[in-house]
Formats: sequence, C-alpha cells, structure tokens
Amino acid sequence: MDSSFLSVLVLHGPNLNLLGQREPGIYGASTLEDINRDLDSLATELGIAVDALQSNHEGLLVDAIQGASQKHQGILINAAAYTHTSVALRDAIAAVNIPTVEVHLSNIYKRETFRHHSYIAPVVVGQISGFGPDSYSLGLRALVNYLKSQH
Repeated sequence: MDSSFLSVLVLHGPNLNLLGQREPGIYGASTLEDINRDLDSLATELGIAVDALQSNHEGLLVDAIQGASQKHQGILINAAAYTHTSVALRDAIAAVNIPTVEVHLSNIYKRETFRHHSYIAPVVVGQISGFGPDSYSLGLRALVNYLKSQH
C-alpha cells in the first residue's frame, strides 16, 4: 500500500485531556497536546495523515470508530479506563474491521488487578503499553508497517 494514501485515526479516551497534571508519577509530564504534536511530526516523517480525537464520552468514541471506515485505513487507540470496561468499544472495533493498535502510557499489567484485563486486546492487531508517550509513536509505526505489509 502506498503510504501517501494512509490515514490513521488516533483516539484518546477519558481523562487523557488531563495529561501533564494527572498523576504525573504514573502518566508523566507530557500533555495530550505534546503527544498529538509528536504524532503529527511522526506522521509527516512516515508520509501519512493522522486525525486525533479525545473524548470522555464512550458514545463519541464509538461514533468515531464507526465513521472511520469512510476516511481511515487504521486506528490507534488509547481507550484509557474504557479499556477495562467497554464492550461497546470492543464491538465497534470488531464491527468496522479496520486494523487497530491499542496503546497505553503505563504498563497496565503492573498496576491494579482490574487494569490487567482489556476488552479491546482480542480485536486489535497488537497492544503496546508502558513506554509513556513513546507508546503512541511505537504504536503508530507498528500500525503503518502492518498496513503496508497487507498490500
């Protein structure tokens, strides 16, 4: 696949708008704006387009996933707390059948037990966690490589 035609939807779940001030010992000092700016730079380097959306509302994220097939070839998602609770996000990802990579700033498997389960993991290409903001860039690179390998 010609990467110049690739577009990736980046979804940020609840409370990620508070990055930089929310529990910096866990989530670091980078803001969501910093992460999106870094993703924009990486997208330029990779010759692709990215569109980012953050929402604290599950239904808006579901709507974005359902609408992604009209414009995007891949989805990069940090569903945040919805990772552990949302069958709706899992079902939306499965329904659209768009290659998706799940990312997390922290290593969810080193945290509270309830964070160890991801409803999303079984329906995505892969999962990257524990590398702070680099989880996003690693996820985007992996997703682009995956998309290119499919064509």
